[in-house]
Amino acid sequence: MNKSSDLKFFTNTNSDSLYSRFLSTTKDAQYFDILVGYFRTSGFYRLYGELENVENIRILVGLNVDKRSYELFEESKSQMEIDFGESHRKCREIYSETLTAEMDSTEDSPEIEIAAKKFIEFIKSGKLQLKAHPSQNIHAKVYITRFNEDDRDFGRVVTGSSNFSENGLVAQREFNVELKDRVDVEYALERFEELWAEGVDLSEQYIDTIQNKTWLNDRITPYQIYLKLLYEYFKEDINVDEELEFSLPDGFMDLAYQKQAVMSAKKVLESYNGVFLSDVVGLGKTFITALLLQKLPPGRKLIICPPVLEDYWKETLHQFYVPGFEVESLGKLDKILEKGTERFTYVVVDEAHRFRNELTTGYEELHKICRNKKVILVSATPLNNKLEDIKTQIKLFQPAKNSAIPGVQNLDAFFKAQQKELDQYEKGTAEYLDAVKETSEKVRDKVLKHVMVRRTRSEIKNYFGEDIDKQGLRFPDMADPQRIVYQFDSKTEKAFNETIELLRDFSYARYTPLLFLKKQLSEFEQQSQRNVGGFMKGILVKRLESSFYAFKKSLSRFVHSYERFLGMYDEGTVWISNKVDVFELLDADNEDRLLTLVEDEKAQKYDSTDFQPAYREKLLLDLEILQEIERLWRNIDEDPKTDSFVEELKNNPILAKKKVLVFSESKETVEHLQSELDKHFSGKVLSYSSHGGVLDGASLRGEHLRDLIKANYQPKHPQPQDNVQILLTTDVLAEGINLHRSNIIINYDLPWNPTRVLQRVGRVNRVGTEHDEVYVFNIFPTAQSDAHLGLEDNIKSKIQAFHNTLGEDAKYLSDDEELTTHELFGERLYEKLNDKNTFEDGEAEADSELRYLKEIRGIRDNNADLFARIKMLPKKARTARKLPENLAYRDDRLLTFFRKGRLKKFVIADNISPLELTFLEAARLFECQPDTPAEKIPAGYFDLLQSNKNYLEEITGDDSIDLSTGRGGGSSNEAQLLKTLKAVIGKFQGYTDDDEEYLKMVKEALEHGTIPRNTSKRIKQKLKKNLNPLGILNVFRENISYDDLYQDMNRPKERSVREVILSELMVGEET
Repeated sequence: MNKSSDLKFFTNTNSDSLYSRFLSTTKDAQYFDILVGYFRTSGFYRLYGELENVENIRILVGLNVDKRSYELFEESKSQMEIDFGESHRKCREIYSETLTAEMDSTEDSPEIEIAAKKFIEFIKSGKLQLKAHPSQNIHAKVYITRFNEDDRDFGRVVTGSSNFSENGLVAQREFNVELKDRVDVEYALERFEELWAEGVDLSEQYIDTIQNKTWLNDRITPYQIYLKLLYEYFKEDINVDEELEFSLPDGFMDLAYQKQAVMSAKKVLESYNGVFLSDVVGLGKTFITALLLQKLPPGRKLIICPPVLEDYWKETLHQFYVPGFEVESLGKLDKILEKGTERFTYVVVDEAHRFRNELTTGYEELHKICRNKKVILVSATPLNNKLEDIKTQIKLFQPAKNSAIPGVQNLDAFFKAQQKELDQYEKGTAEYLDAVKETSEKVRDKVLKHVMVRRTRSEIKNYFGEDIDKQGLRFPDMADPQRIVYQFDSKTEKAFNETIELLRDFSYARYTPLLFLKKQLSEFEQQSQRNVGGFMKGILVKRLESSFYAFKKSLSRFVHSYERFLGMYDEGTVWISNKVDVFELLDADNEDRLLTLVEDEKAQKYDSTDFQPAYREKLLLDLEILQEIERLWRNIDEDPKTDSFVEELKNNPILAKKKVLVFSESKETVEHLQSELDKHFSGKVLSYSSHGGVLDGASLRGEHLRDLIKANYQPKHPQPQDNVQILLTTDVLAEGINLHRSNIIINYDLPWNPTRVLQRVGRVNRVGTEHDEVYVFNIFPTAQSDAHLGLEDNIKSKIQAFHNTLGEDAKYLSDDEELTTHELFGERLYEKLNDKNTFEDGEAEADSELRYLKEIRGIRDNNADLFARIKMLPKKARTARKLPENLAYRDDRLLTFFRKGRLKKFVIADNISPLELTFLEAARLFECQPDTPAEKIPAGYFDLLQSNKNYLEEITGDDSIDLSTGRGGGSSNEAQLLKTLKAVIGKFQGYTDDDEEYLKMVKEALEHGTIPRNTSKRIKQKLKKNLNPLGILNVFRENISYDDLYQDMNRPKERSVREVILSELMVGEET
């Protein structure tokens, strides 16, 4: 370029920036006029030091005003009175909104704070004026510098593409030119003066906006920050209590807690295509589900429930005016698939915890039914001690490796990490139980809070108590558990002890035949066999404790089963089932059906020579043990347990002449009790099981049986009856039925898994009962020979004896994590059964989000002005305060509330390291009184804020995995199938376009974790025999149809920007 030219160009490349040019000219300037489309405080920070000596600065900005505002401005110019008031007011509003948006999006930094405060200082001193021109057509960028008279020349004018911002001055490539000729500068100044005269003064607007509507507002109090936290955290929920109207059946109470659950569930269902309705037992989940279905957009509903509840669901949905529904038994999933599921929009799964095991046919069928539907899972106990349980159920509506749950895209990887944490400790130890508690809390806070509606009884009492009292309802209290004790005589004790010793040597080889094959099994196959064997051994132990009658019946069946199997073996051919679902067996009450499933489902044929020679010897030894046990019990006819039970029913004041519910896992124990109790309570004893019922010798079934139970045990029945005093039942009646005319539950068997008893207690511990207390009775064994131990130690010893019989297979008695330590099982189970907290909520919470939601709603209802002020507080609002002594820290700490899309996070930092907090932990720190004083924000604020921001990025970084590898959680089956598909897709020329597209869809489904593990496992097994490309295609097509593949896999992934919502600096004690 010619050095003598009066032109110079600036492109912001290398050192050739507009910023560097202004540094050299503004330090000597007398006047600096700026006309730009956009003015940013970030640009002012760059130059404020050089502008200190400038006598006068004028900034004129353009506004993106709407058409009507511009028309007002033009009209006002032509009016005789020249009334600019309306257009000027609108301009100021627009500028204030623009400036607020700028500060919301600008990084909160000390540089921005300094720049804004210096800008205000310049305005107040008269050095700087700010105006806006409301024309839609101003896009010029002009900078006019004029020097003192005795300086180098008149001035300079720069024009081009740069706005007055960080990007315009430095950061992005621009094209600007500087003119030095006086005539050019004067021409530019003349045009500027014309526009300046038409401009709207914004100087005061800038000050007001910065000081009141942005994060630089330093008058925000700690109490306002606390309320702003509640407002922002609950923003989507605050007004849902006012949003929906319901159609209630006649006589049905309008309960606020149930409506709140419906509205919360509706929001979750819309966001994630699925929701858990998981209030604790007794709060009316069936009614809540009916109200939810009533309020959903049109679509046919499929309700899947236990057979015993089919009529109850139909009746309830008709009562609640729910249109377009079908109710099917969960035992008929295959029939549902045969009829097709395309007509359904919604699927409700009652007692959804039954589908917690992914490796079952039932789960696989349910997964197909739920595909591309909105899914409502109803269960009081979805998280049944095993973390895998909850993930399996979530997979019914969310892809396991591509979920929409904020912060947990990869569910497989997340749950695998939690399980890895647990696996560090030995089960049953204090360290293990602490880890269980910690990981469960993490699952609740990071996953379940997004997809689950769950309230405990104490939450309902605390936060909906006023509404419940107004309706005249009550929750009963749990009385201390009661015990009934029975004692073995010496003859029975001898038979019992010898039986226990014999069962320890029982190998249940007949039920684990695959373990004795000559060929090597996979670890998975071995474990499947051990599961069946351990379960069958557990049956004998449970029946021994349940009743001698049931034990003898089971024993007889086992002997017959062994004799048949040995006969089959000796004939040279063995048929073995490989489809036994142990978890479904656990829920059954019919042992005949159990053994049929184990024995008669002829899935695979083996020759006797396929087995190890020692197998037959194992079978014979087991049969000899069973026959010896049969001999021991042949002459024992008395049952001290039944005798003690009858005496209690007659003489205990709590039980005598009261309606009671008696539960047993064994159908045959129920039959035995019916026979014995009929002798003492003739015509008053009704038994119920999966096979029907019996009353006074007469068999009952179907609707007549259900009506009889309802008339005797359901409150507010239109035709109540009192002909039944004692209802004997298996656990088929433990779910979903309201029986709270009674308030007494008797566990005739030892409740090996106390969690399961919650379902039983839930039949009578319900809102609306007329009883003040609910009673739970447990029946415990003792022995004369152990009298020296004292009663409680005697009982514990006897429970331990049952447990020790099973050895490593004791897990089939109970999946309660707190009961797994072998040597302490008896003591722990006894203590747990005698603690009333076991039968209440199961999770007493010291605090609840509902408390804080109620508080902000109270502000909305009782202080509308304050609510409006809180709503208008700026983004990134901040304050500082001293914490109370019980919460105080030594050093300063900054607690920041972040939002990233739907994800909400709380991070607290000191000078050493940041830490993530849950909402409840953060809320307790933010919480304060209205008069809590604010402290001055110290200089270290921005360093702590940056630490919080960095940590947030660390913990919310993309948790996805390289999906094509299958790593990051999931099964090895999926990884193997992905490897197979990768080897053929795009490489085998014999596939059609449709074939290629289908296989790509299957690959994507596997990558996203939407294929059930059972399906993957079956395909992998079949592919061992089909390694050619066409065979591979056919195996996949046989097992995965187009309908099984998600239609929404390619939905765009939500891209979320991190937002700082608010921060509070807790001033340290040593500051």
